[in-house]
Amino acid sequence: MTFFIPLAAGLIVILGGVTIILVIIGPKILLQPRRRTAEFYRKLGRPVSPFEAQLPYEEINVIVEGGLKLNSWLINGDPPVRGTLIYLHGVGDCKIDGLRFAAFMRQHHYNVFLYDARAHGDSEGTYCTYGFYEKSDLARIIDYLAARTDISPGKFGLFGTSMGAAVAIQAAANDSRVAAVIAENSFATLRTIFDDYQKRIIKLPFHYLRNLVIIRSEFTAKFKAGEVSPLNSVASLHTPILIIYGTEDPLIKNAYSRQLFDAANEPKEIFPIPQARHTDTWLVAGAVYENKILDFFERYLK
Repeated sequence: MTFFIPLAAGLIVILGGVTIILVIIGPKILLQPRRRTAEFYRKLGRPVSPFEAQLPYEEINVIVEGGLKLNSWLINGDPPVRGTLIYLHGVGDCKIDGLRFAAFMRQHHYNVFLYDARAHGDSEGTYCTYGFYEKSDLARIIDYLAARTDISPGKFGLFGTSMGAAVAIQAAANDSRVAAVIAENSFATLRTIFDDYQKRIIKLPFHYLRNLVIIRSEFTAKFKAGEVSPLNSVASLHTPILIIYGTEDPLIKNAYSRQLFDAANEPKEIFPIPQARHTDTWLVAGAVYENKILDFFERYLK
């Protein structure tokens, strides 16, 4: 008996210490993801600007709520233009990731708009809220593009990956100007994905830790985590949606993509990619992937 008392006391002290540390650093991890820079893509041998990718472009700073400037690139499609696609990158990433997509879609007659989300890349902003404020940012981007008299944007389509997919679903549910959405490897709710990250990175399954971090994060960034729910948004979305996921994704459970598909309204499509992980869906599926996204946008952005 005397052995178990100090053991239990020690465990309580350790758990208490972990709780204090996590409550302090947890909101920073959640709200301020590390910003990926051009150097990351240079090491991969990929172009880091439209100029390097030999794409004609215009650099723009779109002003959104709070006066934040979102650094962006507008790449005009080869005429005749069929519509305008907005690319939404994943958490911690930046608009550079969308250059390959832009080059491909431009030659198929689409304008492509790439931008760094708030608190990412070269954009302003202190906190990432996974869609709470970002969906309004996207509405301001569409406002900006729709007001341009020199580009003939046509219909708007969204292509989002990971966090960008979650933001695209939430934004489209509130904006009838969006005519089509492709969501790749999206999460279902912020709370469930944070549970997954906590278990994988911190190795602790306790929900109370997640709740403490989220409560403190909500206070810090002035947002409501419970409202960050692509799963709820997709149920009210009547815009055509294509859901793509890698069957071997180690970061976001592909069950979330299936949940989103089940909750979505018609017209909807789902495209599982066997053996693909989180960021290699295009590489794994190749021409099948390209034809799928082209066909989807061509049907709904006419």
